[in-house]
Amino acid sequence: MNKNKMVLLGLNELNFEYIKFYNKEGLLPNFHRLFETHGYKETTSENEYSLLEPWIQWVTVHTGKTYEEHQVFRLGDIVDRKDLNQLWEIGEKNGLSIGAISPFNCDNRLTNPKFFVPDPWTKTRADGEKWLQNVSEAVSQAVNDNAKGGLTKSSVMALLVAILKVVPPSRYMQYAGLVGKLKSKVGVKAVILDKLLGDIFLQQWKRYKPGFSSLFLNTGAHFQHHYMFNSKVYDGDFTNPDWYCPKDQDPLLLVLQEYDALIGELLDLDVRLLVCTGLHQKPHKRMTFYWRLKEHAQFLDKIGVVRDREVIPRMSRDFLVNFKSEADAKASQEILESFKAESDGQTMFTVDNRGSSLFVELTYPHNIEDGFNIKGDTEVKDFEKYIAFVAIKNGEHHGVGYFLDTGPNDLPENFPLTQVHDHIVSLMQA
Repeated sequence: MNKNKMVLLGLNELNFEYIKFYNKEGLLPNFHRLFETHGYKETTSENEYSLLEPWIQWVTVHTGKTYEEHQVFRLGDIVDRKDLNQLWEIGEKNGLSIGAISPFNCDNRLTNPKFFVPDPWTKTRADGEKWLQNVSEAVSQAVNDNAKGGLTKSSVMALLVAILKVVPPSRYMQYAGLVGKLKSKVGVKAVILDKLLGDIFLQQWKRYKPGFSSLFLNTGAHFQHHYMFNSKVYDGDFTNPDWYCPKDQDPLLLVLQEYDALIGELLDLDVRLLVCTGLHQKPHKRMTFYWRLKEHAQFLDKIGVVRDREVIPRMSRDFLVNFKSEADAKASQEILESFKAESDGQTMFTVDNRGSSLFVELTYPHNIEDGFNIKGDTEVKDFEKYIAFVAIKNGEHHGVGYFLDTGPNDLPENFPLTQVHDHIVSLMQA
């Protein structure tokens, strides 16, 4: 029996009420079994909307500290915060073997993990077999270059090797079926990626059986953000354009069905399964477009940003720029913040200055068509050539999240998100 072994499944930002809607239609049998057998609790987080970001709230889950206490505001910042103890090293110090696939905004500080694949945006080391380290690099390339569209040959090879290693031949047709939908169904590439991460986790868990392990999946959050208006659960007034997502498609259901199959596999492991969402999402109230720079460094060169710097792309429209000095960062901030759309005067970039580094968001919210010019300290004509369309915002963050524990517990029906950490640590020490 493996009941003393814990698996933390992070289903980022999923709305359990939406899942219950699909459950009533008989579409998610394993979620239905999970909810009916164990129920779930609600968690609460920050009151300020700007703090309802997953890279902030998952640090709260991992450390048991509110934002005011941990002060981690950016994705990737955790690598510079060695003072914060995370669940994985706490488990290791309590004598548990550890494994992790894609833990969100987490730094690998483990002495001897069985396996560790960081999320695609946090610069920390991967641990495990060589093919698994190659997968880590491939996933990072696939996610961060998504707006540009392509996988490198080395990434394709790494992902194919992973499929051959972790997927039973009896399930090859499932992947083939998804690959066959790449051109006809929206979001299939992201579904394949989460499916593969799930299969990698299952293969590694069955090989090493760690005492505490975690798997984090983000495609459901991405689909709620960008395709919620296509879901049967949405009853608002907005619809996505057909060129973006045809009306007869529901990407959210597609990925939830993959998660449902994964939950069935995890329940068969007979472990203590802990499911956490951190936050959930509600429908967005207007049409907002997301854009991403194609080549961040080249564009910064063009507009005159200080060249002695490091550029690190983050999620969708965000990127980090590290400079040699605070003066260089300040001068570059002024350049970026000077740019406005020629057509309507709206600001193009918002910048968070942290001394010698800038966290930059391309926040222009409207459609960008041919001949779109921007003006700042300089003028950039045909700005559309420098950017890639990412998505249309459909969902926005809500501070309530969900937590489920398949083991006996006396958790209240509603509790602060910090207590997820405390609960898990208490189980590690039991």
